[in-house]
Amino acid sequence: MDKNVQEERFMGMIKFTPPLYKQRYQFIKDLVGKYKPKKVADLGCADCTLLWMLKFCSCIEVLAGLDICENVMKEKMHRLSPLPGDYLQPAERSLTVTLHHGSVAHKDPCMLGFDLVTCIELIEHLEESELEKFPEVVFGFMAPTMVVISTPNSEFNPLLPGVTLFRHPDHKFEWNQAEFQSWALNIARCYDYSVEFTGVGPPPTGMEDVGFCTQIGVFVRKYSQTSETAHFEKPTKAAYKTVFKAVYPSLKDEKYLQNAVVSEVIFTAQVIKRSLLDHLKSEHEEYNDGPVEIKSKFQHSKNCVSEDLEKLAVGKSLEPFVNGNAVYVPLTKIFSFPKVNQLCGTFEKLCKLITGKVTLSSDGSGVMVNTEHE
Repeated sequence: MDKNVQEERFMGMIKFTPPLYKQRYQFIKDLVGKYKPKKVADLGCADCTLLWMLKFCSCIEVLAGLDICENVMKEKMHRLSPLPGDYLQPAERSLTVTLHHGSVAHKDPCMLGFDLVTCIELIEHLEESELEKFPEVVFGFMAPTMVVISTPNSEFNPLLPGVTLFRHPDHKFEWNQAEFQSWALNIARCYDYSVEFTGVGPPPTGMEDVGFCTQIGVFVRKYSQTSETAHFEKPTKAAYKTVFKAVYPSLKDEKYLQNAVVSEVIFTAQVIKRSLLDHLKSEHEEYNDGPVEIKSKFQHSKNCVSEDLEKLAVGKSLEPFVNGNAVYVPLTKIFSFPKVNQLCGTFEKLCKLITGKVTLSSDGSGVMVNTEHE
């Protein structure tokens, strides 16, 4: 049975709003919002719900999940795939999501270099031999900047109707506050981490000594790793099996950046063209020139800049104008639009990205937009 479903069954008269498992995930999300980690791994990721929530955090560029049960991950891992909208409007950041099948008792180089590692309701599912290896794998080998571990507080269990021994049939143990804190403080001392204790799911008023329903330890590495202090013994082969990988489209990829710039340039040129034609039309209506006159104004606009476009287009103040069946829109004007400027950064990059993708004037100084259907 899903551990979140089992947990909700046992809450009985004690009502947590939102549900306790959501509070745990929100705790991690708030932590990510505060510390802005770029690489986050969730050990014991189960149905990938936490990973799915974290993929929307703009600071994260790498997400990894690990679980001993491959089938549970596969049931919901499709939620971690990019959506059509991610391709239509790529984000500025890059994002790679990977899921691995394996045990937290084993070391694999793919889990090195993470800023934050989360272990939400995991340790109580570990066999004694796995729990013994867990600190060395997570704190010694992986050695992330921050580790968050949550586990049930057994002192709260008497308040949960239906709980006889443990909250879930797969739990191997459930610690009280003193047991969890003793275990955590020992790990912190061994691996040069500090640890602070908190939790979610407060007890009823007047029973504060019972503590939180879910107790949480937040470990922070005291010192930056150097080649002397880091545990760099790498396994000869990977211990985990990769079951899923998704690379999201990003504006850091030249291909997606070019598509975004070309689309924005065409859209901006169309906006400028529409504005120019509306202006000419309003002039026509204001002076009641008649249907023939607007064509004359178009032609006049063309003649005002003479036949030699190359010479006049050098001036950056050149405004858009009608040239036969096309409207000439200076690239300098397009580049002045905030969205285009933000995407390209420099005028030179704008020119490079749209060359061959957009119809330009003969000298390349402006975009030519057809007016035949106007």
